[in-house]
Amino acid sequence: MTRLFTEFPQRIADVTNQLTTQGIPLTAPATPVTPPDPDDPWGNTHPAPPVDRTTLAWCTAAQMLANHHHTPVAQQVLAADALLRELGVRGLTQLHSDLHHGAPIDYRFTRCPYCTGLGEDPTLPDGREVGCPPEYEFADHPHICPVCRGEDYQPAWFAKERIAQLGRLGPVAKVLVTATR
Repeated sequence: MTRLFTEFPQRIADVTNQLTTQGIPLTAPATPVTPPDPDDPWGNTHPAPPVDRTTLAWCTAAQMLANHHHTPVAQQVLAADALLRELGVRGLTQLHSDLHHGAPIDYRFTRCPYCTGLGEDPTLPDGREVGCPPEYEFADHPHICPVCRGEDYQPAWFAKERIAQLGRLGPVAKVLVTATR
């Protein structure tokens, strides 16, 4: 468990070191206010908030994009900014799916890029930060990962369980199992 909690600060340190080496600021500036467009009454005229590039979510998004596109993190800065501005941390789920050609990700078999399969929010938020009821203030309760929604990453166990379920379905399932091997 301690290895996981040293992995998260290391991920942030690696990405922020790359940014500072390239001279990229660690905070993306807020976007300017755009004047209202009379032809587009539904257009957004509010400025986008600044993005903190030292958060675990931003560093994860930048690393995922850089690894997928085989580019340095510095080239994915604006894409990671846009993702976090638009969707926040939950956008990592969408990004992960998009990088797999839109296929849904089963986090029981694929390690979550944000919590690395832990199932809990790696930032260890306070109950008040996430809006837990006051009666939970003193209870030591976990907060699930916003990306994988607390899925338990155990591919070996789930694979055996899936095979056992298919075996109980009968001969048709056995044909499917042997066809997939």
